[in-house]
Amino acid sequence: MDLPTIFAAGAPLIGWTTHGLLLNRRLATARRDPLTGLHTRDGFTARAERLIQRHPDRASVLLIDLDHFKAVNDTHGHAAGDAVLAATAVRLSAWCGHSGIAARLGGDEFAAVVLDGPDRARDLFEALHQPVTHAGLVVPVSASIGLCAVAALPVISLTDALAAADRAMYAHKSGGRLARRR
Repeated sequence: MDLPTIFAAGAPLIGWTTHGLLLNRRLATARRDPLTGLHTRDGFTARAERLIQRHPDRASVLLIDLDHFKAVNDTHGHAAGDAVLAATAVRLSAWCGHSGIAARLGGDEFAAVVLDGPDRARDLFEALHQPVTHAGLVVPVSASIGLCAVAALPVISLTDALAAADRAMYAHKSGGRLARRR
């Protein structure tokens, strides 16, 4: 085989390889929220389900909703709101550590699956109620958290655990308190 034939045969292979690499990079980027760096719903689901399947007796699902977030944007501006979202992501990720996974589901709603969540939930509650400093302003922050211990469910599934955590969160939303479903 002569050199031009080898290059002609290799060109499509190089093109498809490059295309595949770019596609994988775009898919990975789409699974991360650009503002917070947390997983999006799609990136979160498969990992969360695996964690629940591996540790059904220890896994907990949490839903977090920032209280009065619209007021933060209206009072301090969207840049301050973005700073609150980013700070929430950092705090949630730090709390999850290596034994959990965190996601931004959209807007001001976050989710997490962690091991031994009920034992550590108070720490998350306190972290998410710390003010955020942005452009010299101190922005007050509060969050409502719903927690569901997966083992307490009749059928262990991420969907059911998220629904239970959602119900727990909204049951106590007005007080901005930590709510648990047992």
